[in-house]
Amino acid sequence: MRTQALIIGGGVTGAGLSRDLALRGVRVLVVEQRDINAGASGRNHGLLHSGGRYVSTDPGAAKECHQENEILKRVAPHCIEDTGGLFVAVEGDDETYVSDFPHLCRQCGIPCEMLDLEEAENLEPALSSKMIAAYRVDDGAIDPFRLSLENIAQAQELGATLLRDTKVVGFEKENRQIKRVQLFHMHTGQKTVVEAEQVINAAGPWVGEVAALAGIGIEMLYSKGTLLVTAHRVTDHVVNRLRNPGDGDILVPGGTVSLLGTTSVRIDSPDLITPTVEEVDLIVNEGSQMIPTLKGIRYFRSYAGVRPLLKVGSNLDDRSVSRGFALLDHARDGLENFATIPSGKLTTFRFMAEKTADLICEKLGVHAPCSTRTESLPDSSSGKWTEPALGAKHWFNHHAKDPILCDCEMVPESAVKSVVNAIIEKGGDVNLLSIGVRSRVGKGVCQGTFCGKRVSALLEESGEIGSYDGLIDIRRFLQGRWSGERPVLWHAQIMQAELKEAFYCGAFNLEVVSDGHIHDDKRCGNNL
Repeated sequence: MRTQALIIGGGVTGAGLSRDLALRGVRVLVVEQRDINAGASGRNHGLLHSGGRYVSTDPGAAKECHQENEILKRVAPHCIEDTGGLFVAVEGDDETYVSDFPHLCRQCGIPCEMLDLEEAENLEPALSSKMIAAYRVDDGAIDPFRLSLENIAQAQELGATLLRDTKVVGFEKENRQIKRVQLFHMHTGQKTVVEAEQVINAAGPWVGEVAALAGIGIEMLYSKGTLLVTAHRVTDHVVNRLRNPGDGDILVPGGTVSLLGTTSVRIDSPDLITPTVEEVDLIVNEGSQMIPTLKGIRYFRSYAGVRPLLKVGSNLDDRSVSRGFALLDHARDGLENFATIPSGKLTTFRFMAEKTADLICEKLGVHAPCSTRTESLPDSSSGKWTEPALGAKHWFNHHAKDPILCDCEMVPESAVKSVVNAIIEKGGDVNLLSIGVRSRVGKGVCQGTFCGKRVSALLEESGEIGSYDGLIDIRRFLQGRWSGERPVLWHAQIMQAELKEAFYCGAFNLEVVSDGHIHDDKRCGNNL
């Protein structure tokens, strides 16, 4: 295989870069070891930052966030819910920070409106009665899956290629160049060699591992952040705690639910990250100080992501390390055609892609300018079914002719068939996990109890998956759901989990145990 640009990593940065380069006429190959947004890009709170969160700790990142916030609202409105945001302080918060906040926002060019307390309460009745100050900013909610899927879809329409489940395992170097890149398919074991004129390392938390294959050392810090998903939408606006960034201080509405987070815990590896009960308790306790109802409502899922932070040679805590964009040209390390994007934010992905594409095009001798700042992101069918509540709208118009496979999110059979066809057209593997990335299947409060077996049956009936492979597929799907359910098991969610276990152990005689294998025996009991 030959290409002009090889992008390693299928997160939002890699997807955005593939679109930018493709629009400039560059031949692009994207290699992803799992699936779109399998890493940090699929494990965030979906906040379109106004920049207000960073005005005191990282003004540069704050300015970048606000600039990109305005651009994305123009060019990708179908991926964004323009909720607006509030920063609120409660009794005991630092009043000096509260009074300095509007001035800090002005310095970064961020609009900030002071609200009287009654006005803030009218906007969001769930806010604490102990609130002492409130400001309005232009935060929003963004769908990271739809964003990445739409970017990669347009890149593919322009000729780019995406290889999923494919890992980079080696580089062959000659004369200060990476001449060949060795690829390995994670499921089939097939080995492929790619010759690329330029290689871009956009592997998120794994950029250090990829760079090491080329003999280059990049020191990264890994900060784990845990978030919770509520069973209903708690507020209409994004609500931030008016203080320096801390634990449990952001609530982001996302369709029919809200996302509460986050934590910052230093970890040694980005590969094994799971939320803990202790983190869940901390987030709920902190979040309930600004929104008391968060103390007793139902949470049906938790998840954890990794912030890949470039080590800057200081003793700053993880929240103080810059979230700004860095681009490393490894010509300084002896490789003229290799670059790395080690860090950044969801909100600034387009800007990161633009600057990286500028560098790559300069080296390729391509003079076409960036157009993503002004050209709208096409609203294609690739990411359509990731939209929350779309199933309900569809059912209202078509329910008599289109059976529902996922009750919680009201995903119809036609949507699943559409997603399956799109995966097949792009040469991908069809399974419950890949369908879940591209739709709302499994993302409701039952966490796959009913849609898991229904979608699996549809795949078997259509010949996309065999019966035993279907059991393996369900096990992988449910195991992924369980890892997020386990830390939030109280009240209704315990009953939900018990129902799921009884269903799959009783009706399917299917047990999932810690060794990761399906067991057809009598040991069912709290192992699913």
